[in-house]
Amino acid sequence: MTSNFLKLFLIFFSLSFSSAFAQQIFKISGQIKSADGPLEAASIQIVEAKQTIATDSLGNYEITLKAGNYTFIVSAIGMTTQKKQLKVGRNQVLNFSMDDSANNLDEVVISTAKDNRSLASPQMGAERLTMKSVKNIPLIFGERDILKAIQLLPGIKSAGEGGAGIYVRGGSADQNLVLMDDVPVYNAAHLLGFFSTFNPDAVEDITVYKTGMPSQYGGRLSSVLDIKMREGDEQKFSASGGIGLISSKLTLEGPISKGKSSFLISGRRTYVDALLKLSPDSTINRNILYFYDVNGRADFQLGENDKLTVTGYLGADKLGLAETFGLTWGNAIASAQWKHIYSTKLTSATIASFTRYQNKIEVNTGIDNVRIFSQLRDWALKQNFFWQASDKHLLKFGFNSIYHRVTPGEVTSQGQSSFNDLNYQERFSLENSVFASSDWQATDKLNIALGVRLTGFSVLGGGDYLTVDKDGNIINATTYKKGEVVKTYLNLEPRLALSYLLNTNSSLKASYVRNVQNMHMISNSTSSRPSDKWLPSSLMVKPEISDQVALGYYRNLLDNAFELNVESYYKTMDNQIDYRDGAETFNSDNIETQILYGKGRAYGLELLFKKKKGDFTGWLSYTLSKTERQIDGINSGNWYNARQDRTHELALVGSYQLSEKWSLSASWIYYTGDAITFPSGKYNIDGQVFFYYTDRNAYRMPSYHRLDLGANLQLKKRKNYSSELSFSLYNAYGRKNAYSITFREAENDPTKTEVVRTTLFQFLPSISYNFKF
Repeated sequence: MTSNFLKLFLIFFSLSFSSAFAQQIFKISGQIKSADGPLEAASIQIVEAKQTIATDSLGNYEITLKAGNYTFIVSAIGMTTQKKQLKVGRNQVLNFSMDDSANNLDEVVISTAKDNRSLASPQMGAERLTMKSVKNIPLIFGERDILKAIQLLPGIKSAGEGGAGIYVRGGSADQNLVLMDDVPVYNAAHLLGFFSTFNPDAVEDITVYKTGMPSQYGGRLSSVLDIKMREGDEQKFSASGGIGLISSKLTLEGPISKGKSSFLISGRRTYVDALLKLSPDSTINRNILYFYDVNGRADFQLGENDKLTVTGYLGADKLGLAETFGLTWGNAIASAQWKHIYSTKLTSATIASFTRYQNKIEVNTGIDNVRIFSQLRDWALKQNFFWQASDKHLLKFGFNSIYHRVTPGEVTSQGQSSFNDLNYQERFSLENSVFASSDWQATDKLNIALGVRLTGFSVLGGGDYLTVDKDGNIINATTYKKGEVVKTYLNLEPRLALSYLLNTNSSLKASYVRNVQNMHMISNSTSSRPSDKWLPSSLMVKPEISDQVALGYYRNLLDNAFELNVESYYKTMDNQIDYRDGAETFNSDNIETQILYGKGRAYGLELLFKKKKGDFTGWLSYTLSKTERQIDGINSGNWYNARQDRTHELALVGSYQLSEKWSLSASWIYYTGDAITFPSGKYNIDGQVFFYYTDRNAYRMPSYHRLDLGANLQLKKRKNYSSELSFSLYNAYGRKNAYSITFREAENDPTKTEVVRTTLFQFLPSISYNFKF
């Protein structure tokens, strides 16, 4: 009896142990990174488990699986998808090193899995470009400019030749949040827009969000441009640089403590002013035209769980006409970022930063010597947390605080000037926000991203705040003490994104996003200049609010060699700002009397078709769109074209690897002429002609189109040294695109009016020599 009982017990114990072992759970963790560092929000799909997770801010992931065989598929925007098989029977570490999709895609090891943008991810309206991919686009003025490159993507429009900004899905130039290592940049242009402030040798990549922005981003209506600077090499010292026709650059990088810390310093300067001095003409050789910028970064690995990154940027432009006129503007940025791993499931990133944008205008007529100075300064603290709550849930949450100080203008004079010194009132404000988001895999086909952001913008005292009637007359001016809360605007910003896998090669996505903007750039209706005014929300100036819905279809074709993406969107915008007719744009202290408020709408269809494999690669992008505003007091209260409205925009980009040493590239763009206000008539008063204007932006500039050509020649490529020559021809067929159109009386017949078209560039060649050792 006892013997039989013992046998039954042993059999029961054995079966129970076997069952427990069969159900044992193992932890699989690791890091996903590219050649430039860890990849945040990379997607990991475990096919057999029907689960998809994402990496945190340090590129780490963790998942628990039962014993068995699994297929891991890893994808990230702008990266080549990878596939690995893993037999799970113990706790393991599985790392991935991702390759840039701009490299030779014939080496892709998977054809039926998700593509580079991750078909299963609910994120839509996003594009990532690395400097490697920008290499296959013709140079512009000898520079591989990443902001110029993104203008070749659908839904992103150049502000025009020489323009200092971009328009994204109907938004104005100030409605784009430009971040350099998570720090806002208020003016991202050099030389009035012909260069960006981002030195290509210091940039790692750029991710552009046109819709469905993750909830940690906020403060602008239309887009986020998240630019990451490059990390220095921890193992060896190296130097790289380039010499072009109008600019040169040099980058130094290397270890501070080998394997534990690194530095990177990159500088760039144009020397047009030096070339002007060679002219014997005193009206030319006394002029000044140049810019410079310096980037610095240091990374310190403080043990296994902590990393400290310190970054800095300083850049400025100077434009001078002899000693009579001078214009200087520039940015300064400093930040410190601490990343900490609390556990395999919880990590954080803490960022403290300072940013300053300023401009200065100097006028010297010999009698009147006047200096006008303005600046904007931000102090900010941002905290992000990343929590892998389960295999199917990734939570992101945190807060962001920014203290804004705006100096709209200080006018000083010297000598016998007839101008009196004047200081316009400074404006102070505090912008706080909390945010949270969750990425959830609802089924093996349906993925959902939920997000919310709560913004509180407090207008602070330190001067007079106006109340203005509909005609621009001041009703009341109330004085508030410095630090006193004048008004607080609270706004909730919900966000939702969905993706549904139709099959292994295609998916549908939809999104809704609300954005709020409290910092506004007040610009006139025809141009964008460094002297444009930034204005915080106040008693009269309300926060701008946009609501955007979008729907997209994504498909991979012919064994992942081609990619087709189609997105449509509709966006409404409240509290839009525009100048009154005949406004005095220099009136900085009472700017509320010169502006009007209303609403806007934008809608469109975007198409992107890519060829990703072979010696010949490239893409075609097309945008069909409409952007309008309706503001009482402008155009009789009827809808009118916004400055950034363009019906059609088309870009063709291609590159061809001719041989091991030679690569060729070309890009062709076309777009409908900008909406603009032209005079409808003229009248004469006391012998002086005045032009008569009717509807705002009712006319069009001529259509714009241009072909750029490029070629790269690899001179030497050794283990410790490489060099190349880059050639480009801007506007290859010499199209006389209109930069501006003005009107004047005909010299021979004052009763007639002449149209004057100004063209900037025709057949502009450039060559640059680049090296690295």
